[in-house]
Amino acid sequence: MSINKYCKTGEKILLALLPFWTPLIPPMGIACLKSYLKMHDVEVTVRDANVEVEFKEIYHRYFDALKKYVPREKQGNFYNIGNDVLQNHMMAHINYKEERQYLELVKKIVYQTFAFYIDNRQIKELNLILDEFYTHLEKYLIGLLEEEKTAVLGLTVYSGTLPASIFAFKLTREKNPHIMTVMGGGIFAEPLAFGSPNLDLFLKETKQYIDKIIIGEGELLFLKLLRGELPESQRVYSLKDIKGEILDITSADIPDFSGFQLENYPYLASYTSRSCPFQCSFCSEAFQWGPYRKKSAKQISKELIKLSQKYNNRLFLMSDSLLNPVITNLAMELEKLDTPIYWDGYLRADKQVGNIENAMLWRRGGFYRARFGLESGSPRILELMGKKVTVAQTVDSVSCLAFAGIKTTTYWIIGYPGETEADFQMTLDLIEKLRDDIYEADCNPFAFFLKGQVNSKEWVKRNKCVPLYPEEAKDMLLIQTWMMDCYPPAEEIHRRLNRFVQHCQKLNIPNPYTLRDIYKADERWKQLHKNAVPPLVKFMGFKEHNIEFIDENKNVKEIFLARNLPQPDGDWGF
Repeated sequence: MSINKYCKTGEKILLALLPFWTPLIPPMGIACLKSYLKMHDVEVTVRDANVEVEFKEIYHRYFDALKKYVPREKQGNFYNIGNDVLQNHMMAHINYKEERQYLELVKKIVYQTFAFYIDNRQIKELNLILDEFYTHLEKYLIGLLEEEKTAVLGLTVYSGTLPASIFAFKLTREKNPHIMTVMGGGIFAEPLAFGSPNLDLFLKETKQYIDKIIIGEGELLFLKLLRGELPESQRVYSLKDIKGEILDITSADIPDFSGFQLENYPYLASYTSRSCPFQCSFCSEAFQWGPYRKKSAKQISKELIKLSQKYNNRLFLMSDSLLNPVITNLAMELEKLDTPIYWDGYLRADKQVGNIENAMLWRRGGFYRARFGLESGSPRILELMGKKVTVAQTVDSVSCLAFAGIKTTTYWIIGYPGETEADFQMTLDLIEKLRDDIYEADCNPFAFFLKGQVNSKEWVKRNKCVPLYPEEAKDMLLIQTWMMDCYPPAEEIHRRLNRFVQHCQKLNIPNPYTLRDIYKADERWKQLHKNAVPPLVKFMGFKEHNIEFIDENKNVKEIFLARNLPQPDGDWGF
């Protein structure tokens, strides 16, 4: 198949994200790719199937049904961990050949997530929902390909979108065999990392319907593929094929969100950097993006204003791994502007975050919510993770931002290898200590991958690694899940997950999922903190009704109440 023509004859290129992916922002990866290709005179069409009403309704019906089956005390962080059930069930549903094996696998999938066996009748009820999904998806895809008459179909794929993407690639090859199919996305960071047996199996099983695979940062690779500058006989491309060349993000244009239904998302998206300057043991960011690089605060400020004016929104979610290296300078730049910009992003708890003056500066600069990967309340586990953060820094960081009114979303890992009951109890104790300063608490069980994580090689060396599902499941799932034979075992991790959720519920700390939940969480935050940022509903109201822009951040005062501000009580030497 010749691919030189796609940049020369005006052939259509279609980039899409399929269900199920439920973030608060439109597809950022596709928007960046579209923008870059447009700079080089390559026109693309984009689609985001996640906003289609039929798919949303089916998603909620599946979880409503599953929630009826799983006992309340075993549901844990239901919608988060339930996505693993949905993804694996969807994949098995389109690949199984023998019904008995399929039903047994679905039982194991649900059990491994919720420690509860569903029966055949319940599985068949869920199957009817999946049948309806794939019927809708087929109709959607046939209509899309008919409408666009594309020459290239590129899908950005994550774990949750893999089953629908596999279905789409197969259908495209069957109905339109002349279309070149290209796959990229975050799934190649961990589940399908280079050198993993999963990738070897995946390449073998998909060779009939996926023509090209791009692993890692995609802009340079995809453009070179379309221009015919990569070996045509090769199927998988990575940065190694272009001598490690990475994108100069300071010369890239702003993400292009045209073509997306932005009214379905509360946030716009942007970024200040790529990769991560840290090396936490369970993370894969550095493997996915290569060397860390960032833009200047002045450039970011100008880009946010440009995006805000173009798309009529002033609330952003920054997709960076961490904002720590740029947050102060960016807040100072944004504070100078007449136009208020609000922004949300990921932070690492460190000395600069645990400073009340910094927190107030960031608040006046529009910082709206901090997403903290706190992971654990145990100093020993934090050290094993390579976090280079103390519990004292965690306390100071969360408390200072909460005092400034900035929402604090906290993420926790349950069952990190070697986590004892005492370690876990320290996490619960820390959450209780910070109860009024935590806007949201979100937990996930520790996830292990044979390749892709910073510590993968060491874990494999020290522990026996076994497949989670039986050998016959490989053909149905295409991707095998692995687990280490170490403490704590899966059953104990599940118990702790449920205890974590119950503990947060007792403390009235939310983990909002629906807009109604977010509204209630925002009301709680407003009651707890005098400087609380505006509720999300106000930003959404602006988009819909063109009311006056929110600019309260310009007038935030340092309201010092009779309360104890955090004091250092640990090692600040990192």
